[in-house]
Amino acid sequence: MASSTPDTTLFCTHQRSTDMNETTKKTAIVTGSSRGIGAAVAKRLARDGFNVLVNYSGSKDPASEVVNTIETEGGHAIAVQADVSDSAAVKRMFDSAEAAYGGVDVLVNNAGIMKLASIADCDDAIFDAQVAVNFRGTFNGMREAGIRLRDGGRIINFSTTVVGMKFETYGVYAGIKAAIETMTAIMAKEMRGRNITVNAVAPGPTGTALFLEGKSDELVEKLSKASPLERLGTPEDIANVVAFLAGPDGAWVNGQTLRANGGMV
Repeated sequence: MASSTPDTTLFCTHQRSTDMNETTKKTAIVTGSSRGIGAAVAKRLARDGFNVLVNYSGSKDPASEVVNTIETEGGHAIAVQADVSDSAAVKRMFDSAEAAYGGVDVLVNNAGIMKLASIADCDDAIFDAQVAVNFRGTFNGMREAGIRLRDGGRIINFSTTVVGMKFETYGVYAGIKAAIETMTAIMAKEMRGRNITVNAVAPGPTGTALFLEGKSDELVEKLSKASPLERLGTPEDIANVVAFLAGPDGAWVNGQTLRANGGMV
């Protein structure tokens, strides 16, 4: 999960010299992938054969653990620190992927924060933090990917099912995600001629620290029953959807938002 505090530093861990196998495989950048849904996505894409850049903002050790897991399973990964709200750091993140693996084929814009408040009670700090990470961070990634992805690549953004459910206190968070859905559809058209697809995934309630933080057991139980499948989603459920969009079977899906929520809305 990205931090709301800008940090323009960037460095790699687990960096190693590239070999022929790494440079001939496709490469994915997954932002905010040191934990939660992002970590599940990074591990799944690695199992599917991608080189993976595991991005984190402030927590080096969890990112290194994700890299270690991928490498233990026979995959290739590096961990790269970058605050996605900083466009220069995003550029350097792409530089790191290109230096390690020769190019970038997939960007998964997963990094995000959630700070809830009613619109009337939302102060400037709560608003600005979410705009910086969730909106500007996604935009920074999309813009850089639009310039630097290899032809045939994939851009996968993250929205939220709350865009449809419209829960109280989620106004700023969901409003930003609705804007991301619109940008997703527009950029899909702008990539005409390069065979690059642009889609978004909109998870429902998913059992991650980001979702569970500050919620009572009663509220979590209520939300787990809101879907006809009567459970919370798992990070792996969402990673499976991302893997579909990133893989060959998702090639004909473009400009869409996939609502991965078990039928909640």
